[in-house]
Amino acid sequence: MTDSRTILIADDDRAIRTVLSQALGRAGYTVRATSSAATLWRWVEEGIGDLVITDVIMPDENGLDLVPRIKRVRPELRVVVMSAQSTFMTAVKAAQRGAFEYLPKPFDLKELLSVVARALTAPAAPQPASDEGEGERLPLIGRSAAMQDIYRTVARLTTTDLTVMITGESGTGKELISRALHDYGRRRTGPFIAINMAAIPRELIESELFGHERGAFTGALARGLGRFEQAAGGTLFLDEIGDMPPEAQTRLLRVLQEGEFTTVGGRNPIKANVRIVAATHRDLRQAIRQGLFREDLFYRLNVVPIRLPPLRERTEDIPLLARHFLDRAKASGLPGKQLDQEAVDRLRRHAWPGNARELENLMRRLAALYPQEVIGADAVSAELAEAEPMADLEMRAPETLEQAVERHLTTFVAAQKDGLPVRDLYERVLSEVERPLLRLALAATRGNQIKAAAMLGLNRNTLRKKIRELDLPVVRGLS
Repeated sequence: MTDSRTILIADDDRAIRTVLSQALGRAGYTVRATSSAATLWRWVEEGIGDLVITDVIMPDENGLDLVPRIKRVRPELRVVVMSAQSTFMTAVKAAQRGAFEYLPKPFDLKELLSVVARALTAPAAPQPASDEGEGERLPLIGRSAAMQDIYRTVARLTTTDLTVMITGESGTGKELISRALHDYGRRRTGPFIAINMAAIPRELIESELFGHERGAFTGALARGLGRFEQAAGGTLFLDEIGDMPPEAQTRLLRVLQEGEFTTVGGRNPIKANVRIVAATHRDLRQAIRQGLFREDLFYRLNVVPIRLPPLRERTEDIPLLARHFLDRAKASGLPGKQLDQEAVDRLRRHAWPGNARELENLMRRLAALYPQEVIGADAVSAELAEAEPMADLEMRAPETLEQAVERHLTTFVAAQKDGLPVRDLYERVLSEVERPLLRLALAATRGNQIKAAAMLGLNRNTLRKKIRELDLPVVRGLS
């Protein structure tokens, strides 16, 4: 089967031109290939071609600079950008300048043919905003296949306001991704506001998110702006969303559904003009099964999921990351250092339970503590050996319930310095322990109150009374 459409290829590598020409020719397309940006531009001006595939670096012009020019004279002509400079900024600039797709080299020919087919059949899309004036900052590091997929996803999302859910272990860079979505997106001129759900006492979360009116509670002496109002016109980053208490989950769901909210103690609705990016290291689907996270809220937040791989899944990025962190250490005033090849090999064999954050801390220690300019494997092994016993200890001794309650109370009591009241503290703590305990028991028994009462060691009538007092959801027919 033949296809009458013509593909224009521009790449200064003869081997690349030959391989692409043969693959596209076998697929039935007519192909014109050149090593010159000027020749490609002449073809475009003459109305030749139904699709452009261009490299970034060419002898006479940068391929990225060609893209907006092509879009101005022939808006319907799709452009696919390919590059061996497999960086985040290349992907972002390709998307912002109007490229249909970005392919990092080396790429799979089947993937290329799939992109070509999509480019020739996809409906027209609105033109993205210009990126004029953007610097060459590099917020994300790595050339592994996993990171290339993330680059392309983030680059596509910079032209939208879609809600994003970022998942990944601690230290994988979830806030970096959220920052990149904001800094290179349509809301870049607005504020970026971050709030960590795990760091705020549950009784303060609604006020922190939505604000409060004067007199809404004891100590509310003036109108307080919430994070939704502070982030108006920009991005609101909800970190550790899995730690949000159920009451706040319900209010957040209402905001996402209706696009407006009310302050604590307020009556007039306020329009929510923010882009939501959420992140968590928890398994939210497991939390849903346990009754700890609302399923409907999960699907409202999980419009575009981005999973960040742990460092152990992209060890080929470790040399680049290590170099980057050593450069940052030098920029902060520490001595400049390098790693020899054996040191790099030792880094790649480590499990990295703390991910990129652990690697950055190690690079800073090496820069600060070792006099030699070139760091060897012995120094790396010694520092990793010092850190591993502490990691093992933490794995053997997770935080107890008593420690968790003490930590929570310490944070809560510290907040009283702002004039907030301490009343019924004993009953409040008991209710906060009771609520998740009863939810877990009911979830584990699928709502069977007889089994849940037996699990808890409570009388069935006592359990029913507690369910009413705490306003817990009941699955009918299983009591």
